[in-house]
Order: sequence, then C-alpha cells, then structure tokens
Amino acid sequence: MPSDHAHPLKLLGSPGSPYSRKLRAVLRFRRLPHRWTLRGSKDEGEVPELRVRLMPVLVFPGPEGRYDEAAVDSTPLIRRLEREHAGRSVIPPDPVLAFLDALLEDYADEWLTKCMFHYRWAFPADVAFAGSVLPRWGAIDKSEAEIAMRSKLVSERQIGRLAVVGSNPTTARVIEESYRRLLHRLDARLTESTFVFGQRPAASDFGLYGQLTQLVQLDPIPMALARDETPRIVAWIEQVEDLSGLGVDEADWIARSPFPDSLRALFCEVGRVYAPFLLANARALETGAAHVECEIDGKPWVQRPFPYQGKCLATLRAEHSKLTADEHSAVDALLAGTGCEVLFAG
Repeated sequence: MPSDHAHPLKLLGSPGSPYSRKLRAVLRFRRLPHRWTLRGSKDEGEVPELRVRLMPVLVFPGPEGRYDEAAVDSTPLIRRLEREHAGRSVIPPDPVLAFLDALLEDYADEWLTKCMFHYRWAFPADVAFAGSVLPRWGAIDKSEAEIAMRSKLVSERQIGRLAVVGSNPTTARVIEESYRRLLHRLDARLTESTFVFGQRPAASDFGLYGQLTQLVQLDPIPMALARDETPRIVAWIEQVEDLSGLGVDEADWIARSPFPDSLRALFCEVGRVYAPFLLANARALETGAAHVECEIDGKPWVQRPFPYQGKCLATLRAEHSKLTADEHSAVDALLAGTGCEVLFAG
C-alpha cells in the first residue's frame, strides 16, 4: 500500500549513519509521508524481522495499514520508491544519464564510505569525538557511566572493522588524497550547476550527500579540511538536508551533450580509485584470495575481499547490459578515458 499521511513510511536510522541521512533526504525531497525514528530508541516499536541488521530500516505499511514489511539497503530502496510513488523522481529520464547517475551513486556509497570510516576511526581525535557523540543518539538521558560503556563498545567494534572497509597504513594516503580531490571536483561541478546532473537532485547527489554529512559536518579532521578549502560543499550539504520546498521541472536535468567537463572530472575520480578496486576485489572473490592486492593511483592497496562490493560490480554490469545499442555506445563514449570504461570492457 502506498504511504499516506495516515500510514506513513517509517524510517529507522541515526544521524551518524550516512545511509540514514541519504534516504531521509530522498524522502523529504520526494515529499513522501514518513516518520523518522532513532534506531534502537524507545519510540522504535516492533520492527518486522530482517535478515541483516543494518541502517537505515524502512518499514512499509501493508494493505490494511499494518507495518508488516521492513527492508534495508538505500540504493534498491530508492528504486523501489521510484516504482511505487510517482513525481519528483531522483532518476534522470535519459537512460544514459540514469546509468551514469547509478555509477556515481555506487562510488559514493562504496568508496567514499571508506573515507568516512577511515577518518572517523583511524585518528585518535576523531575516535574520541565519535565515541562520545554516537552513543548518545537515542540515549540523551543516559548517565555518563552508561554512555562510557556504550562508547567503549561502539568504538572497539568499529575500529575492528577498519580492516574490512580497507583502512590501514598501506591505504591511508590513497584514501585521504581521494577525499580531498573529491571535495575539489565536486566543488568545481557545483560552481556550474546546483546539483550533479542539473538543477534538481539525482540519486548520486543524495549518495554523495550522505557520506559528506559525516565527513563535512561531524568528524573533526575531514570537517576542518572541507571548511578551510571548500566552503561551498559545507553550504551544499546544509541545502540538501531538506529539499522538500525545491521546485523542479523535467527541463532541470542536463542533456547528455555537451557533457560538462566538471561532470566528466567526477567520473575520472571514480575511474582513478574505485574502478581498479572493484576489479581487484572481483578477482579476489573469484579466486578465493585472502586479500585484495592491487595498485590504486600509483600506490599499493591491500584489504580483505568485500563480497557486497562484488555484488555492486555485478549489478552495474547487469544494468549496463540492459542499455540499447545506441545507449550502450553513448555511455561508452562518455566514459572513454575516465578509467571507468574498464569496468564494462568486453
């Protein structure tokens, strides 16, 4: 049953979760009735059983208004909402631009999150800040002793996941340099257009926004970098927070030709860091290797294989294969020379 004001969608998440912020911003822009609740708080109520415990959780009203279905994973949830609710789409109508938008969204979700996780949990100052703030969401009235216990548990668990995400002494420089370049390339794009694909937001805008809410608004080290070098990004994040009042029109999307150099530069960044990782990760998963080992941006990269990101590459390739011959040629021409084309070669 489509959500309405009597039976709104329920979004369970946390301000410290980039994917929660991403999906909440989409719901706000699309003006879809929803109720935002902190995950794990006393207001959460009963939640249908999930196979995996991730954030955010979107709970759907059933045919009789009962909240009997819950789902996770922001990207497929955004596509489901597109199918079930008309108007104020976040997917460009041109299949070529829609594919490019999906590729950039995937980079934001799966590579830029490495930057977010690295800065939050690899630096003592950021660890101390995150450890003191994150456990308080949904627990404002808890005692300092309880918060200290929660902080220890959260910090130890997340620091232990650095190896899974790919943050380590070998990869640190690649991650930090890629974050700084992304800030400047996005800043250059936003000097020409309010959003990545025009004067209205696409799914990739919300993917970038989600990760940057943490990097630019919360964690001290990357926040200071953004505020010193790219204040436009700081302002943009505040703007994307709630776009429910933004007027949009189909003419607000860019045309595929001429393709802006500032947008091409973003895909050059995707090809520079994310594409070689995806290919190396896929090889490691296929061969059963214990580690992903490759070169990214002229420097060594090593981490554990990441099965979900293998699924991401398969999904992107499947979507690429669905394009018509003309669309296929247009995408390949636009990506030629960016480094992204290797993902779809052959």
